[in-house]
Amino acid sequence: MGLRAQVRTRDGWAVQHAIVTVTDMTGTQVLRATADEDGTVRTDGPLTAGAYTVIVTAVGYAPAASTALVTASGRVEAGTVVLTRQGGVELPPPGAWSLDPAHSSVAAVAQHLGISSVHGRFTEFSGRIEIAEDVQRSRVDAVISAASIETGNGMRDKHLRSPDFLDSDRFPEITYRSNGLTPAGPDRWLVHGELTMHGVVRPVDLNLSYLGTGPDPWGGVRAAFNATAELRREDFAMNYNQVVQAGISAIGTTLRVELDVQAVQGESLPS
Repeated sequence: MGLRAQVRTRDGWAVQHAIVTVTDMTGTQVLRATADEDGTVRTDGPLTAGAYTVIVTAVGYAPAASTALVTASGRVEAGTVVLTRQGGVELPPPGAWSLDPAHSSVAAVAQHLGISSVHGRFTEFSGRIEIAEDVQRSRVDAVISAASIETGNGMRDKHLRSPDFLDSDRFPEITYRSNGLTPAGPDRWLVHGELTMHGVVRPVDLNLSYLGTGPDPWGGVRAAFNATAELRREDFAMNYNQVVQAGISAIGTTLRVELDVQAVQGESLPS
């Protein structure tokens, strides 16, 4: 007896703590319940037979309303209620997507002298995303020019291109190729892949957030993503470690990689 319902996004994620309200045909509220962490709503106690309106709301989602008929059993079986994110954020359509370097950034942040951060970015890169029907089989391939690193200081940039760090003459390309995705929540994924840098191949996971899809002014369709990762320099044989005083290194041993990506639907960018 009572109310039974599941609250989900269009992609099948549970909408935690959604509010389900049941009103009779006069608009009087007869029941109110909150979904649990699995998006499940379950209440006890029968309802009088008749027609009711079931309204489901959740922060960040457009409300959904439907009519339910209660039989003599006193039970409301609302089934699966699908909520749509406000702003229309849905997974991008399957197929090929080409990274747009003009509207994307590949940045890295390292600690400097133990008290501040050095921000750098790569200015030359390309990539391709293949969205599969089963999104967990989607793939990402990206290539970055190691020599395109810029930090706003010419002497430092030259040092970063040297054998102490990227050694861009010997290893001109940094590549990333994914081999799987694991869901981490609505619009969030853990991308598993291999990063090749400075001649070393290491597994690296990206924490990916999907920001939405929409038309662009040039007649195309774009998808936007944000991703981060933590790298250790020593994992890629970049062991330069000038100690300036009291054991403090000039440059930190870890890097935070930050990616802001726009991809255009299709095998290539519009000319």
